[in-house]
Amino acid sequence: MNMTDPIADMITRIRNGVRAKLQKVDVPSSKLKSEIARILKDEGYISNFKVTQDDKQGVLRVYLKYGPGMERVITDLQRVSRPGCRIYCGKGEIPRVYGGLGINVLSTSRGLMTGKSAAREGVGGEILFNVW
Repeated sequence: MNMTDPIADMITRIRNGVRAKLQKVDVPSSKLKSEIARILKDEGYISNFKVTQDDKQGVLRVYLKYGPGMERVITDLQRVSRPGCRIYCGKGEIPRVYGGLGINVLSTSRGLMTGKSAAREGVGGEILFNVW
């Protein structure tokens, strides 16, 4: 399968996993995806993640998180900037996600960070995706 957008693939796997109430999903690993997983964990959207090495590029295992009655912590994830249509925003125009209930993840000159951190640091960047 030709992967033109590995981030969209990761987001879709997480979204499908949450909808199917899976405990974990496996994604082909990359530095960028590990950073995404780190942000999702820091923000409380997933319970954990770990990277395991195999012969190829390694596997990023994302442990999904649910409330006490198996309520979904992640309602949805939405890809914003795509390879075919990049979406950038300046430091003053970082959009709010879901009225401030969600987060967006930006790729900035200082690495991956949430929209809130980017606004705090005073940097803009490419909006990779929203999660709420």
